Amino acid sequence: MRRMKIRSYAYTKGPDEIKFKDGSRWRHPYCAKNSYQLDMYEKVSQEAVEKAGIEMSDIDLIIVASAGMVQMIPCTAALLQERIAPNSGIPCMDVNTTCTSFITALDVASSFLVTELYQRILIVSGDLVSHFINPNQEESYRLFSDSGVAFIVETTKENKGILYSKQETWSEGAHTTEIRGGLTAYGPSLYSEDTKEDFLFDMDGKSVLMLTLDKLPKMLKETLQHNNIQLSDISKIVPHQASRALFIVERKLKLKKGQLINYFEELGNMVSGSVPYTLGLAMDQGEIKEGDLILLIGTAAGLTMNCMLIQL
Repeated sequence: MRRMKIRSYAYTKGPDEIKFKDGSRWRHPYCAKNSYQLDMYEKVSQEAVEKAGIEMSDIDLIIVASAGMVQMIPCTAALLQERIAPNSGIPCMDVNTTCTSFITALDVASSFLVTELYQRILIVSGDLVSHFINPNQEESYRLFSDSGVAFIVETTKENKGILYSKQETWSEGAHTTEIRGGLTAYGPSLYSEDTKEDFLFDMDGKSVLMLTLDKLPKMLKETLQHNNIQLSDISKIVPHQASRALFIVERKLKLKKGQLINYFEELGNMVSGSVPYTLGLAMDQGEIKEGDLILLIGTAAGLTMNCMLIQL
């Protein structure tokens, strides 16, 4: 076990509710130049620090774990530090595995904590996805919500932490979810009315689902076998809230009723904010409690998949 405990957390979502036939989405109004993403990050970071009863100077490392950066350089964590801890020297880094970035960041953070390189780490996730979705692609346009989420994790001698983690990437799915434009493969100078959809999110949902249903059950089986447990031993499963396909995954895995936490109808797909927002909300609502054995699980662009078994 990589011993680690959650000290505090906070979350927020886009201010404007948009209703679709499959639920509510939460977004910011479009503005070509804005500070919405950093505004959300600053809010939840300050709230998490306040809830923890500490000062920002007690944070040893800031990790921003998101799909979308605020700008090309520097890292988004540095831009967040400028707001919440200027002149502090707190090291900063970004982690990006798109929708599963938070799980990957927990993996990285726990490894730092067990070596005692750092004692307390702030992880911030969530995306301003409303500015990158394509209104002409209904399949994906109706899925997404904006969010910001912060978790503070720290070292502990208690029997808490990460029991197991696994990440796989299946690059046959690399082009099933993508934004092609904006960086070196398709630079900003190529943007025009004719090419603008290359700078927006593009998804082949059916291909993503088929690859997920083929690969994810095998990954889950390996996770259970490695830890000598059954699905029934897991208190709650916290999935990336990708789409209504959660119901298909639930049936495919033959989960007991209520074991998989599903807030998709209420919140939509929050991209990197999805898993931590769901985790925080489930803890606040009493669905997840201290002492529970939980599984974080999700798929992301790449196609990347993550499983993480945590003893709370």
